[in-house]
Amino acid sequence: MKNILQSKVFIVEDDLFNSNVYLKHLETLGFQNVHCFSNGFDCLNNITEQPEIILLDYHMDDLNGFETLKKIKRFDPNILTVIISGQTDMSVAIDSLKFGAFDYIIKGKYDLKEISLTLERISSFKAASQKKITSFFSKYKWS
Repeated sequence: MKNILQSKVFIVEDDLFNSNVYLKHLETLGFQNVHCFSNGFDCLNNITEQPEIILLDYHMDDLNGFETLKKIKRFDPNILTVIISGQTDMSVAIDSLKFGAFDYIIKGKYDLKEISLTLERISSFKAASQKKITSFFSKYKWS
């Protein structure tokens, strides 16, 4: 996971307790560039800071996580967004993935473990993507 520890991460969570728990968890994992927002509007107003990863609460007032996800993906489809929700309805999870979420995590007693596992998958995904790009360009000799 070393290669993603320098990534800029946004936490978008309207519950201050959960936001602080996620922040401390990411700091414990070694992330140093983490920014917290209490709603989707604040996240979107700062999206030009180009986060690489966003942990996004689904149920928020005014602009929910699903609508925020759509706007994030319109701005930059390469931002890896993880929806974190208390919703156990599979249709919500499927719709989130359909509209570009990297993963869907259900809040509960295992959400920190799931966040860690998802971040490991993101690390592997980014490493594989970089390897493909490097491999592609190494096939051609640019003069």
